Amino acid sequence: MKITMIGTGYVGLVSGACFADFGHDVVCVDKVAEKIQAIESGRMPIFEPGLDQLVANNASAGRLTFTTDLAAGVKGADAIFIAVGTPSRRGDGHADLSYVYAAAREIAESLDGPTVIVTKSTVPVGTGDEVERIVKEVRPDLDIQVVSNPEFLREGAAIGDFKRPDRVVVGTTGNERAIAVMAQVYRPLNLNQAPVMFTGRRTAELIKYAANAFLATKITFINEMADLCEAVGAEVQEVSRGIGLDNRIGSKFLHAGPGYGGSCFPKDTLALVKTGQDYDTPIRIVETVVQVNDLRKRAMGRKIVKALNGDARGKKVALLGLTFKPNTDDMRDAPSLAIVQALEDAGAKIAAYDPEGMEVAAPMMPSVAMMGDAYEAAAGADALVLVTEWDIFRALDLKRLAGSMNTPLLIDLRNIYPRTEAEEAGFSLIRVGGQGVTAG
Repeated sequence: MKITMIGTGYVGLVSGACFADFGHDVVCVDKVAEKIQAIESGRMPIFEPGLDQLVANNASAGRLTFTTDLAAGVKGADAIFIAVGTPSRRGDGHADLSYVYAAAREIAESLDGPTVIVTKSTVPVGTGDEVERIVKEVRPDLDIQVVSNPEFLREGAAIGDFKRPDRVVVGTTGNERAIAVMAQVYRPLNLNQAPVMFTGRRTAELIKYAANAFLATKITFINEMADLCEAVGAEVQEVSRGIGLDNRIGSKFLHAGPGYGGSCFPKDTLALVKTGQDYDTPIRIVETVVQVNDLRKRAMGRKIVKALNGDARGKKVALLGLTFKPNTDDMRDAPSLAIVQALEDAGAKIAAYDPEGMEVAAPMMPSVAMMGDAYEAAAGADALVLVTEWDIFRALDLKRLAGSMNTPLLIDLRNIYPRTEAEEAGFSLIRVGGQGVTAG
């Protein structure tokens, strides 16, 4: 099949490369010429493990091409995927759908025959209806079907998630041709026995938001349990394990930390809240999740200041990890942003190291000194803070780190290191949600 992917951001580039790897002929379209040129020369606009090689292999095989010419890109396409950004709209928090609607209009103006238009971007309920209205307004002469096919990709594990998904959700209006086209698009997944769930278009749009909101709720719940554990002398990791072993709950997304960030959870929970308000069905739980998570990030900064005996002025704080999670260079709504701001407000001097995120982070935190590795960042520091749980931080030489610091204080916001190991290396250890009696 010929597939056109509109947008070469995180979702569009990963999805397009994976579809090509399935054997489809894929054209990725983006208006930014420099971006297309960079991809064609092997420079990816995002860091995602394995993506550069996947793109190179399929481009070399002739199955994956790139262009800035949308009209040429959509010509003869069996399915056209819209994978453009839907950031939170300034002022009211709603999803900004201007890019989606602009893409729909431009697609309609360029079509040369019947096709299926697929919204891959995360969009609120009813977006498919508006996309269909726009397309029919521009080209009432064509047989166009609009489908919702939300993505469920985790940054850092996106290729595996695409090829071995828990499920694929496809929302249609019941049109048989649209269903047949989407079944053919995902036919390669039959070998993996991945369930393809066909449902109504509005239902598919809501599934994406409901899934992200539920996962964000689990994270926020265990973070609040961590605060309670600290207050009563319990251990949050054991609480997490104890409830996670219940099959009805499950262990995933029950790791206490500095709060969630990234490109999805913050904007999607907020967009779901706004949708509920618009339809006069407020989602109180998710409203609270948004508020609690926002407050938690800044609270982690105060936790660090408190560990410095309440006075951070003139002291050096070293941060390990800046991105919102490992295996990505994504800094969107990363907890480190709020932590840095809180520490700078308290007068601290900050050094940091992140394996992939420093180039993106530097303009966002211009006063932070970006260092060459963890040991360089820690040298002469009054506190070492583990913010993002990159694998490279899981087996550090703690004695070397402690010996190089002005004050050997380790604040582990990801509960990686057990207390005995840290203290034997000479550190005073502060963790999240307890004393860390057991291994992290």
